Amino acid sequence: MARHGGRGWYGRVIAAAVGVTAMAAVTSVWTAQADGSGSGAGAGASASPSAPASAPARVAVDIAHASDGGPRGVNITIDDGPDPVWTPQVLDVLRENGVKATFCMVGTQAQAHPDLVKAVVAAGHRLCDHTVSHDTSMDAKSQAYQSQQILDAERMITEASGGVRPLYYRAPGGAFTPYSRNLAASRGMRPLGWNVDTKDFERPGAAAIVAHVKSEVTNGPTILFHDAGGDRSQTVTALREVLPWLKQQGYSFGFPVR
Repeated sequence: MARHGGRGWYGRVIAAAVGVTAMAAVTSVWTAQADGSGSGAGAGASASPSAPASAPARVAVDIAHASDGGPRGVNITIDDGPDPVWTPQVLDVLRENGVKATFCMVGTQAQAHPDLVKAVVAAGHRLCDHTVSHDTSMDAKSQAYQSQQILDAERMITEASGGVRPLYYRAPGGAFTPYSRNLAASRGMRPLGWNVDTKDFERPGAAAIVAHVKSEVTNGPTILFHDAGGDRSQTVTALREVLPWLKQQGYSFGFPVR
């Protein structure tokens, strides 16, 4: 998601992540499925993460924006969850419209709500690593810190999903670095950008969110929404209007390229 300041919710996420990290300093165990879908186990985020012995295949390091849905394909991406109130409602709207999306999950949220992670996977959507604590300044932090944020979130999400790995990595606020992109790619997670920031996090009203998508979808196929971090009722309402409108305009729905 785009950079924003003054978010109390993220302060609470960071505090939770610190507690998780302390727990994981005692125990951090990684496993991986031989077929590459992978599974992780552990008590939470660790200060010195280590990769599973069997790593997934490396993917491209450049930031993906394109869609695999064809020349008029669009990618619906949902950031910051899962959230017990809003994620189920977003899943309902996607199901009603026959749309698959990519969910960029915060590690602590995934760890807290594994049932929702599994529901996302069961519905045919894809997972994306959005770090442990959603630190939008991580591009100014050490490589060790970036590694901890990315790898521990990967483990948390994989464990919560029951063994399904995230296929993408989206840096909070777009705070990518060459190091973080290379690390994610080496773990089979394609760095993921966006073309249309709906600004739904600012809660401008559902009509404004819809208008933003309609005016900017020609900028590129990857559209950014949120399912956590506060009241996301405007996002749910906007999705109910935007998804049918995109279909009416001849757009199809796909996933970001890998």
